[in-house]
Amino acid sequence: MASKDYYSILGVKRDASEPEIKRAYRRLARKYHPDVNPDDRSAEAKFKEINEAYEVLSDKEKRQKYDQFGDQWQYARAGARQTPFWDFRQGGAQSFHFEEGDLDSLFGDLLQGFRAGTSSRRVRPRRGRDVDYPVEVTLEEAYHGTNRILSLQTEEPCSSCGGTGRIQNVLCSACRGSGAVARLKRLEVKIPPGVKDGARVRIVGKGEPGYAGGNNGDLYLVTSVKPHRLFERRDDNLHVEVAIPLTVAVLGGEVQVPTLKGKLALKIPPETQNGRAFRLAGQGMPHLGNSSHGDLLVKVKVVLPTKLSAEGKKLFEQFARLRPSG
Repeated sequence: MASKDYYSILGVKRDASEPEIKRAYRRLARKYHPDVNPDDRSAEAKFKEINEAYEVLSDKEKRQKYDQFGDQWQYARAGARQTPFWDFRQGGAQSFHFEEGDLDSLFGDLLQGFRAGTSSRRVRPRRGRDVDYPVEVTLEEAYHGTNRILSLQTEEPCSSCGGTGRIQNVLCSACRGSGAVARLKRLEVKIPPGVKDGARVRIVGKGEPGYAGGNNGDLYLVTSVKPHRLFERRDDNLHVEVAIPLTVAVLGGEVQVPTLKGKLALKIPPETQNGRAFRLAGQGMPHLGNSSHGDLLVKVKVVLPTKLSAEGKKLFEQFARLRPSG
């Protein structure tokens, strides 16, 4: 079986930093996500492969083992060294490679076999791994909150070996000795109002299952908010630009202002200058975790009249004589 190059799968160099690996993963996960590619089995397979590569390269200890042992890293223990095995029947020494703990495990298994005929490995309870999941939302969804149905690839304890990785001292073929198997599951989650770009929303107990009675890990929704065509978000304040006629800017009046809840009437005082900003308190984004809101800042853009009639030009000429420039 050809070995897997996790660096090539994520499209990064072997000396890539953790942030570079994370950015590459997020980009590829969005591209090949099953929700984005429904009924595309090749995309689903690619998505699983990307998750497998990220699981290893995002974990410092696993990455070190992978760099040393390749895709057989899960069979390696820390502090591996070469221990010679002597074959006296050949009249010389033939070297085989064992890890430091393998000999202890081998002789321990033999002793247990003599004592009890068969042996079973005691597995300590272990908490499941936390899972990051990228989610993209619109500004409207970030304002009101929304739900998502996610397709999650998680690792669960292997049912064949009970999570031990062995069956009667032989590596379990179902999980290749890792004690876990991959599962793809669907989960509906709620994204609360007020999430920001890069926010991590914690879903307790929805990460990978624990081992031998250990607690489940947590799921973290890593949100990215799409740019909006009208509003610019700065923290929890929103900024918008509204065009007003010259007559309203000079004489005063009322204009309609867009918000994420609908339109509001804004009173414009007489002689309002171009570029002036008005603050509408509480009309911005909700603060994550409570009911208060930021503000909406409305910047007015005075629109000059075009295609004036002859009478309109005369009126402006009269105005110019009344208030000469300078």
